[in-house]
Amino acid sequence: MVDRLANSEANTRRISIVENCFGAAGQPLTIPGRVLIGEGVLTKLCRKKPKARQFFLFNDILVYGNIVIQKKKYNKQHIIPLENVTIDSIQDEGDLRNGWLIKTPTKSFAVYAATATEKSEWMNHINKCVSDLLSKSGKTPSNEHAAVWVPDSEATVCMRCQKAKFTPVNRRHHCRKCGFVVCGPCSEKRFLLPSQSSKPVRICDFCYDLLSTGEMSACQSTRSDSYSQSPKSSLNDVSDDDDDEDSSD
Repeated sequence: MVDRLANSEANTRRISIVENCFGAAGQPLTIPGRVLIGEGVLTKLCRKKPKARQFFLFNDILVYGNIVIQKKKYNKQHIIPLENVTIDSIQDEGDLRNGWLIKTPTKSFAVYAATATEKSEWMNHINKCVSDLLSKSGKTPSNEHAAVWVPDSEATVCMRCQKAKFTPVNRRHHCRKCGFVVCGPCSEKRFLLPSQSSKPVRICDFCYDLLSTGEMSACQSTRSDSYSQSPKSSLNDVSDDDDDEDSSD
């Protein structure tokens, strides 16, 4: 069915509408063979709080952005190649229900749908698109995923030293490797993580020691631990301070 839609006028028109909603600041989305599978509003867990974001699922990419005027204008466009995506369901907790993780080597975060049915449909469609892409390309699923960041609100003290209390002066930082919320003294080092940045990024002392000695598997386990300790997590892979309504998402 996807192949039939690829060259249809209806599909071309739908993609054109999405392009227009993002305006000149958005990237062109119309390419041969691309099909818009579905769209909808999901709640994305950002660094400071959950926020509504408009998502568009194509047969090869996942696009999302900030809602300026619903169904008319969006900004802060983000494009995620689906061949790098894996998804995992997450348990309901309080008001955060019907959620799953979207994980890629560059960025990982949690999103929540309005209903269990909507969650199931999103996950099924994403998995089908990823499976079809990998089947056509012959590639294997990515084993490396960026850390899901622990939200600021989940840590009143540094998650490494367990001593430093966060204040307006003693600010929170995030380790790009494990996603923990850490203090400045516990995250003074930088390390090159090519999948996330072309420049060395902030990591905590614990991950730095493991990376420096080549104990990657041990450091990888801390990444999953960061999410299991705090299901309400998000990732922001550019700066320590900016929330995703700003430049960094």
